[in-house]
Amino acid sequence: MKVVSNGVQLEVTERGASAPALVFLHYWGGSSRTWDDVRAALPSHYRSVAHDHRGWGDSQAPASGYALADFADDALAVVTALNLSSYVLIGHSMGGKIAQLFASRRPVGLVGLVLVAPSPPGPLRLPAEVQAAMETAYESRESVAMALEHMLTAKPLSPKHLEQVIEDSLRGASQAKAAWPRVTSKEDITAEVANIEVPTLVIAGELDRVDPVEVLRAEVLSRIPQATLHELVGTGHLSPLESADEVARAIQRFVDGLGR
Repeated sequence: MKVVSNGVQLEVTERGASAPALVFLHYWGGSSRTWDDVRAALPSHYRSVAHDHRGWGDSQAPASGYALADFADDALAVVTALNLSSYVLIGHSMGGKIAQLFASRRPVGLVGLVLVAPSPPGPLRLPAEVQAAMETAYESRESVAMALEHMLTAKPLSPKHLEQVIEDSLRGASQAKAAWPRVTSKEDITAEVANIEVPTLVIAGELDRVDPVEVLRAEVLSRIPQATLHELVGTGHLSPLESADEVARAIQRFVDGLGR
């Protein structure tokens, strides 16, 4: 289905019916299908919603409008269009930083927050050569494969997932690919995240080279009230693909605990 946010058509998938709904936000380079295995491993009655961010997957790609606030507004448009009165927001990597800003606004209906290998709220500071490499990471099959091997994963992906990641990464609009390393990742929302008031679960990969556990402890858990940590053994940054069942179990325990 399509949802329009500030004139941009977003591709949205939905399944299940029970509340609270689970709303999934994907990483820079991915699409809503990054979450397919996690969603499939959750109880079938859970209502789950995932959309392709602007510039990725089957969503439209405006020439500009790739700030964190734009992505957070998109998520709110999806929540509003589907009349979600009670929901948990789940964000991975870039989606995790978007989720932090979204939750800091204290929207009506948000009952919990799950941050999976989230980008920290502070600005990402990279040496010029590292940023340049990041900007070209999704230019070819070879560059995506190299990013997977050297940065994004600790476990080898299945052939299916490998092809999916390459396809999603290459398919992204050039302006969406460039926005994150050049601008969006450098946004500072450290003051805002102190306003998050819902229970928060941070899921970290033991072997994550992008957002290591010690960084998440220092920069995320220390700043968000009520935040707790769940660590995935032997897992890298792409935990929704590397350890989907474990991520789903952690989410289920968290969601079921909200009712107690």
